[in-house]
Amino acid sequence: MNWVFLILGGICEIGFTTCLGKTKDAEGSEQWLWYGAFVVFLFASMGLLIKATQTLPLGTAYAVWTGIGAVGTVLMGIIFFKEPADFWRIFFIFTLIASIVGLKAVSSH
Repeated sequence: MNWVFLILGGICEIGFTTCLGKTKDAEGSEQWLWYGAFVVFLFASMGLLIKATQTLPLGTAYAVWTGIGAVGTVLMGIIFFKEPADFWRIFFIFTLIASIVGLKAVSSH
């Protein structure tokens, strides 16, 4: 179950970084709504990480959590913020995903 909490925490990390990106294009009350969503996702992400580390190794949990957030944030940037999607960016996203899967595999033993 704590792996589920960790994955959800990583998804919330994607949420708070996406909200942060959206604040740059917003103004007035819309900008404050994005800041509010940022805070909600931030607290949810941290809370889920804390819950996951109660039984998972801290180093593994943190690496997986940041990896999910990093991969997801790069993908959100490519899809929604029109950031470049060149070969090397995609290549290193896949190596990061492989590392996350590898950490999960070795922590199961």
